[in-house]
Amino acid sequence: MTVTVRPVASADRARWQELFDAYMRFYKREPSDEVNERAWTRIMDPASPVNAIVAETDENGEKKVVGIANYILHDNTWTLTQVCYLQDLFVDPTIRAQGVGQQLIDWLVAKMKSENWSRLYWNTAENNYRARGLYDKYTPHSGFLRYVVNNA
Repeated sequence: MTVTVRPVASADRARWQELFDAYMRFYKREPSDEVNERAWTRIMDPASPVNAIVAETDENGEKKVVGIANYILHDNTWTLTQVCYLQDLFVDPTIRAQGVGQQLIDWLVAKMKSENWSRLYWNTAENNYRARGLYDKYTPHSGFLRYVVNNA
């Protein structure tokens, strides 16, 4: 299986949506058309700090998006250059554990170096052991705890 990682394109919308909805359900969130539309609009806006990449297979000339990574570039008070927050990473469950998630992260690491971002970081659920097995190959977890105050 050949996999290519590339920036998302407008033609990827339907498949991105399928994978993003599956990602939301994985984290026990019900997908929302309004939220999805807002996310996609920001991803497609070159002035927005929200970006996305996709992993695409090519089997016998048939291309299919099998993974997504949505990321946000932002300023930071501790650094001179931007940092990158990998907000969402999801691979089609039918091809997990075949290196697609690693290729998505590797693409972001290479981009971090070429664009001189200060760092790349992400969060995951403490019990997401499959993902943590991959993430631990890059770096040990930071030890920080995340606190969230919702407006609702």
